[in-house]
Amino acid sequence: MVALGPAPAPRRSAQRTWLWGALLAVPTAWMVAFFVISMVIVVLLPFGRTTNDGFPVFSTSLDNYRALWNDVYLELFVRSVLYALATVVLSALIAYPTAYAIALHGGRYKNALIAAVVVPFFASYLIRMYAWKALLSDDGLVNSGLRGSGLGDGIAFLNTPWAVIGGLVYGFVVFMILPIYASLERLDVSLVEAGKDLYHGPVRTFFSVTLPATRYGLYGGALLVFLPALGDFVSAQLLGGAGTYMMGNLVQQQFNEGQNWPLGSAMTVGMMAALTALMVAYLRATSTQARET
Repeated sequence: MVALGPAPAPRRSAQRTWLWGALLAVPTAWMVAFFVISMVIVVLLPFGRTTNDGFPVFSTSLDNYRALWNDVYLELFVRSVLYALATVVLSALIAYPTAYAIALHGGRYKNALIAAVVVPFFASYLIRMYAWKALLSDDGLVNSGLRGSGLGDGIAFLNTPWAVIGGLVYGFVVFMILPIYASLERLDVSLVEAGKDLYHGPVRTFFSVTLPATRYGLYGGALLVFLPALGDFVSAQLLGGAGTYMMGNLVQQQFNEGQNWPLGSAMTVGMMAALTALMVAYLRATSTQARET
């Protein structure tokens, strides 16, 4: 008699493949329905026009893309880039010391300190911007404190570029802290000790050892902060004015009171193209540095 062995391996493999396919089908269908199709619509809408009733209809016109070269639109885009870059720089100046202190000197309280940094950002971004507006208003807590302490009659914080940039930093600085913290957590402390012996000083050791060893965390944080800051419109709308509006405000207006979805979609596609170019340049620069090191 021939002993019956276990089920053939190919059958088990086919069952496993079918199971993984079924599990992947739901998220794949979700992405196709709510991401791919919506992106296709956004890319096609700029070729259309808006009827007198405010409804977009498809056509083959390139007028919406030509309109992007308007001086006002270009000025808003340049302003948005400058605000986003300022946000990245200020976020790095705040995030690196914070992450450094937690990662290398937090001890057993590291997790609690990271939670203290992250948990406040679980609140809605819109609510946090309203809170920032309440703090910086003419009758807000900051100006009331200045008047009460006799340091002045108050400062006009709102409707200034610094109020908008401050709101962007407040909203996105956590995206800079976390990747830097992760890089510092993986840092070999013995390298820092050796650097102190070689370079004779904490400052030279930091710039010669610590910062180069954690630069990819800094690069990642810069990217995570720059991208949402460039397209943000809430900070400029609540904390700024007409002179501090960003490209995101213009896009938001086209989809709301402007009722010009084709032009808003053209602006969106233009920003996506610019961000893609910046992303490609960033990835090439970082990959080149990685090969050189």
